Amino acid sequence: MKKAILGLIIAAAAGYGLLSYHFVLLDSSLKILKKTTIRYENTFVDARGTKKLELALKPDLISAGINDVLDQANGSINKNTSK
Repeated sequence: MKKAILGLIIAAAAGYGLLSYHFVLLDSSLKILKKTTIRYENTFVDARGTKKLELALKPDLISAGINDVLDQANGSINKNTSK
């Protein structure tokens, strides 16, 4: 019984920790942004391909700094293609 309670406590703490961050999958990497509020929405975000414009318009991602991440990702893509 003690192991089950301990397991539930660990699972709850891990879930709370996951809900505190945005995990953004970019074309070449994975970025982690701190959320401003703890919510289920936009915990795991796919930002590959043409989905970047949709993400740049979501208020919770904007407040977490998604525009800076997308600018850095676009800068690294432009540098790689200009060679």
